[in-house]
Amino acid sequence: MTDLVTAVAPDAILEHALVTLRVVLEYLGTVAFAVSGAVAASRRRMDLVGAVVLASLVAVGGGTMRDLLLRQPVFWIENPTLVLVAVATALAIAPAARRRDLGAFARHRIVEYSDAAGLAIFVVIGTGIALDAGASPVAAMIVGVANGVGGGILRDLFAAQVPEVFWNGQLYATAALGGAFTLWALWALGLPPEVVFWVPLVVILALRALSLTRGWGVPSVAVVQKRELQTESHA
Repeated sequence: MTDLVTAVAPDAILEHALVTLRVVLEYLGTVAFAVSGAVAASRRRMDLVGAVVLASLVAVGGGTMRDLLLRQPVFWIENPTLVLVAVATALAIAPAARRRDLGAFARHRIVEYSDAAGLAIFVVIGTGIALDAGASPVAAMIVGVANGVGGGILRDLFAAQVPEVFWNGQLYATAALGGAFTLWALWALGLPPEVVFWVPLVVILALRALSLTRGWGVPSVAVVQKRELQTESHA
């Protein structure tokens, strides 16, 4: 019996630690996304109700898409704690918005980096949940990307603008897909859970940081208008 406990205990402890870490990161990701939603609401001059709604949409929108795609119960209906965290975050950001102190957010790129953290966390969580649910590799990666970018898409749509993920040329959805693919590859190789969890997280954060600091991105397919060509020819 002692030998059995010795053999099983480390794996059980590791599994418990990973589950706990996932819950902690889920809360951090919720706060990060809620910050981006609340700041976006302030930039669009929404009222307090609008800020709370937008922050909540960003925070739980991706997870809602994930659960609907996997035909699972929507997580926040059974446990609305994360919605309450998003609401509290929006209420905490609101006073700064009223005082127009958002310059600090822009100077230090707080919104961009908090959004990158939320993206990385939820892509990893979403891809892992999809694989555990028996989804195929391609489906799991799609679900993971949707989990990561879904909230941002809803934020921009409700803020009456084209979703930033589709037009700014930065490594955003591409970073999410790279992280989801990395997770699946490591999982398929049978590597330890901690490796499967952390490496894709670092990959996504690294790609987003390089995009923000070095300007890495994807090519634009914008159509150049005739007037723009004439302006360039006279320049």
